[in-house]
Amino acid sequence: MASRVASRYVKSLLDLAVNQGSLETVHADMQLFADTIGKNRDLELMLKSPVIKHDKKNAILTAIFKSKVSALTMAFMDILTKKNREPLLPEIAKEFHNAFNVYKGIGKASVITPVPMDAATRAEFEAIVRKLSNRKEVELEEKVDKDLIGGFVLNVEDKQIDASIRNNLKKLKLKFSENPYIKEF
Repeated sequence: MASRVASRYVKSLLDLAVNQGSLETVHADMQLFADTIGKNRDLELMLKSPVIKHDKKNAILTAIFKSKVSALTMAFMDILTKKNREPLLPEIAKEFHNAFNVYKGIGKASVITPVPMDAATRAEFEAIVRKLSNRKEVELEEKVDKDLIGGFVLNVEDKQIDASIRNNLKKLKLKFSENPYIKEF
């Protein structure tokens, strides 16, 4: 239920930002808000608390963000708190980024490697993702998983390329378990 409501607010904010020509600014504001919430669990808990009054939440949000975000974003936060929807703000901030990427045609992909990537490797993966997704811009999410041993796992839209040593070892183990020299009855 909450994500349907959040998606409606995201769509409204995106449309309003596009109409006012401030899409990039509002996107940066929502990124700042999502980062702040991600780093401060107490702020997220405060927004979701039914004990704290909505005007107090609005005062706290104003104190934290008024000098850091645009007037449009501040007005949006004010409207949400007046409608008692401030618990949705963290979800709206995250979803706004996804809606921004869809609006701008930015492809999204994730890559898992056993060690952190350097700039050259990152650029190669971005080029591969651009080619696979037919997008000019891509957003690459990087994760590190030491259990891969070597290689990588790349997820682009609905495609997955698993070129990890762990995956190759699993395939080899499966092949050895199918012994062609022993007849099965």
